[in-house]
Amino acid sequence: MSSALSLLLSAFVMAGFSPAATAATPPQASSPAPHPTGAQIPTGEDLTGKVLERLEASPYCYLRLKTAKGEVWTAVPEAKAEKGANVTVANAVLMTNFESKTLKRTFAEVYFGTLATPGAAPATGANPHGQAGRPAKPVKVGKVAKAAGADARTVAEIWAQKQNLKGKGVTLRAKVVKYTKGIMGKNWLHLQDGSGDPKKGTNDLTATSQAEMAVGDTVTIHGVVQTDKDFGAGYTYAVIIEDAKLTGK
Repeated sequence: MSSALSLLLSAFVMAGFSPAATAATPPQASSPAPHPTGAQIPTGEDLTGKVLERLEASPYCYLRLKTAKGEVWTAVPEAKAEKGANVTVANAVLMTNFESKTLKRTFAEVYFGTLATPGAAPATGANPHGQAGRPAKPVKVGKVAKAAGADARTVAEIWAQKQNLKGKGVTLRAKVVKYTKGIMGKNWLHLQDGSGDPKKGTNDLTATSQAEMAVGDTVTIHGVVQTDKDFGAGYTYAVIIEDAKLTGK
């Protein structure tokens, strides 16, 4: 299913979509203490049903599905899903009062996800508790060496300088302590490098990326810092690195 993932949410904005909601910051993956505001990486569900209606908003489309929970609207990257077909929208995250400027329509509820490939395995990380509902093992972070370059920052420095860094590119070298694939067309990761204060939540940073990573990887990424980022559906982040490119491991 990873081949179907694109910059879904970013492209929605470019295509004229406008989500609205409220929320917070991500929890730490290697410590039970949450961030002060207590938000989490979005967790989606799989929706299977018959396509009753299709609305084009290239390069994406809306599908009205008849599912076990009733009729629902979904939004996925443009794909072969014609009226009458039975499809599964994977990792679907609910957004409310979502306005499509392209379609000049506001959806009371719409689920953002990706069209699943028949027979494909569930996306890695879709279950926040790991296999069989067991909590994921904490990752030992230690002290990760800072990346090189003028735009290099540690996790703690990004938190401390977030207002000055807003809209600017940064390079971060850190360890992946949590990884969730294919939510709202993005891969979500929590990064820690041993800097910051766990009690204040400044030791953990969320990033979104199209790159494939795994929990325990030490990676170097480059992305753009955003603050007070609202993805809708209750997912707002005080600071986040968006569209991060994997530049080294």
